[in-house]
Amino acid sequence: MKARKRKLLWSVIILLLFVVASYLFEEERFSNEPSSTSSGKVVQILFPVDRYPKTARHIQDAIEDGEAPICTIDREGADENRRLSLKGVPTKKGYDRDEWPMAMCLEGGEGADIEYIPPSDNRGAGSWVGNQLEDFADGTRVEFMFK
Repeated sequence: MKARKRKLLWSVIILLLFVVASYLFEEERFSNEPSSTSSGKVVQILFPVDRYPKTARHIQDAIEDGEAPICTIDREGADENRRLSLKGVPTKKGYDRDEWPMAMCLEGGEGADIEYIPPSDNRGAGSWVGNQLEDFADGTRVEFMFK
């Protein structure tokens, strides 16, 4: 009878250790998920300069000229920011009008730096950025890194 109680006790201890380990693993996993800026943390993403060189150069030049280096995600404001940033900037056949800060950034809108970029570069970069940021909440602060 004593051996049976000891076996049951060990089974309960092992089960409890498993539950605690599972809980800790989940906590660690969730703490690495994209977060908003409520913590003030800035998320850094490495922009693929080799794939989208013209867009990369535009972002770097705009930042060097004084534009905001951080993009605070604000998807709801994107349409209005785009309207304001592109106001008075004519279209040019064979080119897109690229904005920095991007329209989806709180910092975007009126006064954004605009450059004419070939569509394949600009749209590819836009798609890449969208995919990188899709899991991040509005309010997340993002810094683009280049190498």
